[in-house]
Amino acid sequence: MSDELKIGELFGGAADGGLFDIPVGDMGAVGDAGVVVIGCATATPYESVGAYCAEGPDAIRAAVGWPGMGEHWDFDLGGTLLPAGVTALDWGNLPISTTDFAANRQLIQATVEQILSAGAIPVVLGGDDSIPIPILAGYENHVSEQRPVTILQLDAHIDWRDEVQGERQGLSSNMRRASEMPWVETIVQVGARGSGSARPSDVQDARDWGVEFFPMKAVRSNGLEPVIEAIPEGGSVYVALDIDVMDPSVVPGVIGPAPGGFQYGAVIDLLEAVAHKATIVGFNLAEFAPSADVGNRGALVAARLAATAMGLIARQRSAGGVR
Repeated sequence: MSDELKIGELFGGAADGGLFDIPVGDMGAVGDAGVVVIGCATATPYESVGAYCAEGPDAIRAAVGWPGMGEHWDFDLGGTLLPAGVTALDWGNLPISTTDFAANRQLIQATVEQILSAGAIPVVLGGDDSIPIPILAGYENHVSEQRPVTILQLDAHIDWRDEVQGERQGLSSNMRRASEMPWVETIVQVGARGSGSARPSDVQDARDWGVEFFPMKAVRSNGLEPVIEAIPEGGSVYVALDIDVMDPSVVPGVIGPAPGGFQYGAVIDLLEAVAHKATIVGFNLAEFAPSADVGNRGALVAARLAATAMGLIARQRSAGGVR
């Protein structure tokens, strides 16, 4: 049997650059880039599962890409990936420790702070869903009282456990830890369905804090408009996308699949609507597990979601804006 033909080979071979063939940059060197991509295998893995998404960043990079890809027309974005005047860099993967999780968090936070200090926007490829905690910690000195952070979490689970297996910084606690950050004012959680690690007390704590919940059952009944209305006009939005928000038929490569999730087009529509209403100040995609993928389908969807996020962020930074 012949090897599977990949679309990148069909269009001219493997990409030599970073994600979507954008230039590879030295870690820490932002230059005039408006967007900086980093891969992050994990921040604080649970002992019982380890860094099970560690291969995610490279699998997403490899899913689609070929030399000159950035010059091709993208029909989801209505133009090339990056508009004229906006550049992006891929710093590669952060050197993550398998034993010193505090060091992981410190490194991730410092890297995000460095990107923000240079005036760029971080796009982070995970890795498990413990990564938003140190990422969001990096925004402390880059948020004004007039424009605090709104988190748009797209996830099949609400991640409001205070601790799991004695760990308070893990993937099931990211939104609770975010709620404790004074610069986070609003949390809009979309896509929850079925049952996960959340107990009734966790749901109540989230409601008491002020989370606006839009479970998939509500989205099916009412559409996306109520979600969009919950995003503050002109605000600063951080998008935390756990890819298990997608239906398992679309992305099979996750550790916690739940039937009834989003189709690809609906998430694209939501991201575009958010970009028209508010400024996207950061994006992470987490929980893609290549070992559970089927035919690279999930990797392709993950790559396309990242492309849309990057393209929308770049358009917000361009003179033309988001169309």
